[in-house]
Amino acid sequence: MRSKRMLYGGFILVLIMCWPLIYTGFWGNAVVEPNATEIRRFALASSDFCTQVIIDSTIYTQHWDTLIQPRFWRYAMDFGPDTVIVNIAKTREIIEVMPLATVQSWGEKQKKAYEDSLRVAYHTGKKGEIFFTTGRKHFYHIHKVLPEIDRAIEIFQKEGTDPWYAQSILLIESPGRLQFSTEGAYGAFQLMEGVAREQGLIVNDSIDERAQFDKAAQGAARLIRRVCLPKARDLCKKYKLNYAEHELWFRLLTMHIYHAGIGNVRRVVQKIRPQKGDQTLITKIWQTKSRRFGNASQNYSQITLATLLELDELIQKEGIFCPLAQEANGELVPRGLR
Repeated sequence: MRSKRMLYGGFILVLIMCWPLIYTGFWGNAVVEPNATEIRRFALASSDFCTQVIIDSTIYTQHWDTLIQPRFWRYAMDFGPDTVIVNIAKTREIIEVMPLATVQSWGEKQKKAYEDSLRVAYHTGKKGEIFFTTGRKHFYHIHKVLPEIDRAIEIFQKEGTDPWYAQSILLIESPGRLQFSTEGAYGAFQLMEGVAREQGLIVNDSIDERAQFDKAAQGAARLIRRVCLPKARDLCKKYKLNYAEHELWFRLLTMHIYHAGIGNVRRVVQKIRPQKGDQTLITKIWQTKSRRFGNASQNYSQITLATLLELDELIQKEGIFCPLAQEANGELVPRGLR
């Protein structure tokens, strides 16, 4: 009897010790960690509606807000398109701010001489790129996109997709307006024609459902759930990276797949050959190019972080939490709003 107890106890001990391996074997490299994301309702002091937004505290606790790249884009959002911010491409270190008209008045030789002088002064080497980035204040209108975020969160939840992506995509992709990208993407969620059809939208000579907000949101939610997230998981498994799907670095990786496509992101990650899934992987993506994964693709998650920080600042300055009133059916609803 005693030997049976010892055998049983030994079995339990081995099971406990081997559980991490068993867990990984069944579930790949996914790990379970506390989720710092929550949905909150608030209203701006200047608004007459109550809206819901996603709050992710890890943007501060993990110090994403201190990185120079998102800080650079927030700075750019303070200036209009008639202003140029001269910066070092690799680090986004700001050198000078000047009127766009000044740069346009230069000849090619004068501009090249100016760039060469900066390379010497900042020790970037002969191939160090100098960027002339125009202001972005005219493009990112957080106020305008808030009602759309509220609606998109509900649609993404109905589709079974993390609503964090709804908010992030709307903040960065043509906020508050309908327009085509240079690549042919269209609508509030900037879906390509073929991708939209694959996710069930009608796009032909007479109908383009990418222009209909609800349809476009459904298409984007399905694309994230059916394509982007599975591909992000596969990348993590290939390089044996532990991940949790609510972690900010994993979400930003998924955003890169949404924007640039898995083929381009896969080639960039292959160049990096990451040993760990964390913030470092994302910052290395910002420094790595591959074929069609260039400057615009590198900027994508940088601007995502910048717009999320801008949204949070807006809430801190003007936002009030919506007062709640209890109705007869027991539901809590915003009082005096909507």
